[in-house]
Amino acid sequence: MNCKQYFLIWSKALAWMLMLVLSGCIEPFEPEVEEAATDLLVVDGFINSQGVSKIRLSRTLGLRTQGAPPVEAGARLHIEQEGGVRYPLTEGMSGIYESAALRLNADRRYRLHMVTRAGRIYASEYVPVKTTPEIEALTWRRNEQGLEINISSRDASNQTRYYRWSADETWEFTSAYFSQWEYVNGQVRRRRDNIWRCWRTQSNASIRLTNTTRLAEDVVSNFTLLELPFNSIKLRYRYSILVRQYAQTPEEYAYWEQLRNSTENLGTLFDPLPAQVQGNIRCLSEPGAVALGFVGAHSVTEKRLFIAKPELGLDFRPEDTEYTNCTTDTIMANGAGGFSGLASGYIPVDVLQATDGSPVFAIAGTPICVDCRLRGTNVRPLFWPF
Repeated sequence: MNCKQYFLIWSKALAWMLMLVLSGCIEPFEPEVEEAATDLLVVDGFINSQGVSKIRLSRTLGLRTQGAPPVEAGARLHIEQEGGVRYPLTEGMSGIYESAALRLNADRRYRLHMVTRAGRIYASEYVPVKTTPEIEALTWRRNEQGLEINISSRDASNQTRYYRWSADETWEFTSAYFSQWEYVNGQVRRRRDNIWRCWRTQSNASIRLTNTTRLAEDVVSNFTLLELPFNSIKLRYRYSILVRQYAQTPEEYAYWEQLRNSTENLGTLFDPLPAQVQGNIRCLSEPGAVALGFVGAHSVTEKRLFIAKPELGLDFRPEDTEYTNCTTDTIMANGAGGFSGLASGYIPVDVLQATDGSPVFAIAGTPICVDCRLRGTNVRPLFWPF
């Protein structure tokens, strides 16, 4: 045996020994994390200087607590002009407060004033009004992974400089199986409603920011808002995105930048640790009480983009992973001409009938694979093209 062969055998043996040792020593590790204060007031929203202001109030939960954060209902809110008038907000859905459509004075400063049901008084700091420029262009282009959606904007007065965007995505999809029948009162009949083609809308949770402070002109050019891979199910038929643009003060921009760093940039030793990102809201009745959020005052501009599947090319092959495990079963009819097996929740996809019209058996699937309404709505959005 020469030295090279000996080295190869020894290397393989050492690798196997290392794998055995590591596999026997791995134990679940839970780091000791100091539990953050819970039940803090969270204020989500802004003062819309040219429209309806919507503010959502909720409470924080513990780090290991499951479920949605509890809403803060029964509060009293108003927008307050510095040294001037007040504009009340009313509660519609629990914990969500809305103003009337307002046109605020761009030369004045405003804040949000809140009194909780328990009597605590909170207020944001007075902030100036920022006027948001129009979105110049909302476009898409292909890249190596799929496609990217880009935005362009400019402020000829050079007064914006700090930009933030939010987006709502809507896409058309279908269920795994097309159901021609429905099961009603122990009998099958031809289906009368659409449960095959649906639409789904969701807010994109990513925080998108940029600034033009280092540029001679206040111009945003082809800033990438989000990317969609070649196999994204959102691109199967038609996709739409509604983008909202917000002008920011340096302080509000810094708040959102810190929030983004604390929520999206985790994963390596060099990333910032998660922390409570406060803002400009203070408790006036109890100075030590903490509230989270930043309430700015600005207008909003928006633009919608549609992308149809034929525009993308043949290499875009959407995959719906939620339907990967869908299968159908054959259910025989009973003597009364009905299907006892369908009472368990299965939905008939197709039915074989005898020459006299009586059913023989049904091909059926589980609701999640047949009824698209379980993942969206079968009501076509008003903005959706026919």
